[in-house]
Amino acid sequence: MSNNRHFPLLPIVIIAVIIAITIAVILWFKPNDSGVDALPMTTTANSNDGELDLTNMAGSNNSVSTSSNQDNAGFRTGLENLPRSLQGTDVDGEIIIDENKQLVVTEGLRRLFDYFLSALGEEDEAIIYTRVQSYIRNHTPEPAASQAMTIFDQYVAYLKAIPDIENRYGNLQLQATENGELDLNVVAQQKQDVAKLRQQHFEKATITAFFGAEDEYDDYSIEMVKINQNQQLSDAQKQAAKQDYISRMPDNTTKANLTQQANLNELMSRTEQMRDRGATVEELYSMRRELVGAPAAARLAQLDQEDANFDQRFNQYQAQKQRLLSQTNDKAQAQNQINQIEQQLFNDAERKRLAGYAAVQQQKMSNTN
Repeated sequence: MSNNRHFPLLPIVIIAVIIAITIAVILWFKPNDSGVDALPMTTTANSNDGELDLTNMAGSNNSVSTSSNQDNAGFRTGLENLPRSLQGTDVDGEIIIDENKQLVVTEGLRRLFDYFLSALGEEDEAIIYTRVQSYIRNHTPEPAASQAMTIFDQYVAYLKAIPDIENRYGNLQLQATENGELDLNVVAQQKQDVAKLRQQHFEKATITAFFGAEDEYDDYSIEMVKINQNQQLSDAQKQAAKQDYISRMPDNTTKANLTQQANLNELMSRTEQMRDRGATVEELYSMRRELVGAPAAARLAQLDQEDANFDQRFNQYQAQKQRLLSQTNDKAQAQNQINQIEQQLFNDAERKRLAGYAAVQQQKMSNTN
């Protein structure tokens, strides 16, 4: 169960057709709310994978008697006797109020809800509802506390409704992507249905705060797929179209993250191309400085040196290992000597890399042959 819960508009089964840059962007970056003159409370928590089952979660206090549940659970702060998955974590998210003690809705409030909801399956829905209420009321004055609980009720109702849309369009995409391409018409219709559902449950400001950045990433993902599926464009034209799309985005955290990721992908691509044609260290540094700046270029140059040093020691290790294995029939004695060589040539962290690194090198040799 991810504490930073998202319900992406692109069905999971067709994510494989989205380019690696898009997946990396979505996984690596999360927008941060800032610039609010208020009383922030922001912490982070660990992530756990799973699915939400919100069928019986209380909506507007109809199926949960909050006062009696709070007494029965013995909650004061909502953090007492946390379930195993939340033990040892910090509360993820934030509650922000203005100078009039009115709630300022942010994406961090959604993350706060998701933090507690991630324990579904370990705890009864009513207990989780009471945890959230106790936490909010312990940390938040009125009227902001009641405002936050109202939005929590709306959010739970939304989470209960969204799987129907995802399942319906997921099945459509299964039928439409047999040729290996994403049906963007199906995606567009799904986006419309999700937008309508959000309008049924939330005010406009809450929709923007909770889902604005997510929608920007979804729009970006769809545009990248559209560009990649355009067979009339060359690879260079596709790259230019992607850069043009990012350049026309509003100047915000999402754009900054996508620009950084685009630069990183361009960096990796150009580095590989330049190495294939035998570029010098100075040429690599100049290219990297242009894309990511001098400090990052210097760090990458240092990493190159460290990698080259590791490669040299790894080749020395492999040669000695093969010699020992070929010259003795006593495999136990040979392994003891190999272990000694490992300790001489590599530190603890590097020794953990050896098996995986050897497999990668073997795969490279197989691809070359």
